[in-house]
Amino acid sequence: MHYNRHILIEDGFSVLTNIAIVIIAYLLGSVSFAVIVSRIMALPDPHQYGSGNPGATNVLRTGNKKAAALTLAGDALKGIVAVMIALFSIKVFPEVSPHIVPAAALAVFLGHLFPVFHRFKGGKGVATAAGVIFALNWKLGLLLLVIWLAIAVGLKISSLAALAAALALLIGAFWIYGNSVLSWTFVAMVLLLIWRHKSNIMRLCQGKEDRLQQ
Repeated sequence: MHYNRHILIEDGFSVLTNIAIVIIAYLLGSVSFAVIVSRIMALPDPHQYGSGNPGATNVLRTGNKKAAALTLAGDALKGIVAVMIALFSIKVFPEVSPHIVPAAALAVFLGHLFPVFHRFKGGKGVATAAGVIFALNWKLGLLLLVIWLAIAVGLKISSLAALAAALALLIGAFWIYGNSVLSWTFVAMVLLLIWRHKSNIMRLCQGKEDRLQQ
């Protein structure tokens, strides 16, 4: 009986640890750097102008490139931190599931899309997804960044660059990780990213999509 009680305690701790990591990742994702940077730099609330999307591209519409760059860096950083916490936890706590990494990756991404701190009105997730990818495989992240830059700089269309990089991510994920939980996590993230870009896709089809500022 004492042995069984010990096993139950260990199992309970394991479950709680895994849940805690996912919650931390989600809360990290819920931190909107577009809102934080805008408040610090006395800019309008990103929910109130342009696309209404709290992300770097919308912040750039204020004409403040520094604010947009800080937003981009912050949103990417929270993706990196969430994955690093999960990877570190696996090394420190043997009871942590190896699936905690894809779980944390998805949680931080969902946090950005549906932030609890901002009435679940979040961004489109491009920068946060990029942070997740760089934390897991910097070579894949660098390749996707090159694809994004080629289209964003060449055609000046941020949404098209993001969608192209997202589709390239699917190919890269299955090439590197095969038919794994992580690969299918990326599938979920890409589908959500496409869904968040549905209005952009409609404008792209109509040839009316906004271009990046010079």
